[in-house]
Amino acid sequence: MSAALDQAKRGIGLTSPNPPVGAVVVKDDMIIGWGYHKKAGEAHAEVEAIHDAVTRFPKLLPGSTLYVTLEPCCTAGRTPPCTDAIKNARIARVVYGTRDPNPRHQGRADDVLEAARIKVSWGVMEDECKEVIKAFTKWITTGTPYVIAKAGQSLDGRITRPAGESQWITSDAARGHALRIRSRVDAIIVGAETVRRDNPRLTLREANVSAGKIQPWRVVMTRSGVLPQDSHLFTDEFKDRTIVLRGLDFPDVLRELGNRGVTSVLVEGGGIILGRAFATQMVDEVAWYVAPRLCGGGRPSIAGLPLPASVELKPVKVLTLGDNVCFMGTPVFTQPPGPEAASAGVPVPAAHVLTS
Repeated sequence: MSAALDQAKRGIGLTSPNPPVGAVVVKDDMIIGWGYHKKAGEAHAEVEAIHDAVTRFPKLLPGSTLYVTLEPCCTAGRTPPCTDAIKNARIARVVYGTRDPNPRHQGRADDVLEAARIKVSWGVMEDECKEVIKAFTKWITTGTPYVIAKAGQSLDGRITRPAGESQWITSDAARGHALRIRSRVDAIIVGAETVRRDNPRLTLREANVSAGKIQPWRVVMTRSGVLPQDSHLFTDEFKDRTIVLRGLDFPDVLRELGNRGVTSVLVEGGGIILGRAFATQMVDEVAWYVAPRLCGGGRPSIAGLPLPASVELKPVKVLTLGDNVCFMGTPVFTQPPGPEAASAGVPVPAAHVLTS
């Protein structure tokens, strides 16, 4: 299962709206086939691993064991059911890591495979397998994407430096780490003020991108809709991957993106958008970079409404990136969001602007 997990991790950020899944085929204590799901509409991990075994060790495939990180699908979607491929390959046993969170599939593979006299067991390295599909699980069960909040700040909590200085606060190593997080997600969210002041590109970098990764959607939240049309987001080679959402508060933006099949987003700011994400308690993961610098002014990392209570990261992982530090973890909200979080956000007009 550990080998299957290694395969699954190769697909993180590539498979939406499907989950990343890995599989291996084993016979006589030897892995004879490897595979992972590379892209929605293409072969699932089980089929890839079976095909690999057929290519390299065809005589060993019958009677083998298939290890897969997620319960095999048993219904036809963009591809035929994986349970059919497993039966046709005459596999004797299937071991999977965790149940499919999709209610259409959950638990059904056992009945289909056992009816074909294939032994089934599951729950092996279950926590690790759930971790790989956490974005898909959030989306398929709630209709909204998994949210990662990211900021790079000074010791005094500022995300901008004094006028005339470089725009960068964090180190090259910290920014490189953040770019790797970009490669995991389907969309990047920023506010209109960030576009006006910083003219960001919000693109991937070749060194941080897996083969087959497409540019994430670049989502701009705006009240007025007034944005500089010569910005990189509207003029570069990825201008068709830019969406402008006007007059929607943060939860509404997530629902809009979820309807588009976006399973994960990275919130890159500015402070007002990050503040709304935390105030509405819609953040699932945090990546917070701190540089050894005092700015003495500038924009705060979290602005807008005050939070009803402090937010702790638990569990937390602390990474040293050169002379910068990154705190990563799951936010723990100890109090429900106050009434201001639901009512004092961006005013919602009768219609909103949606461009892509």
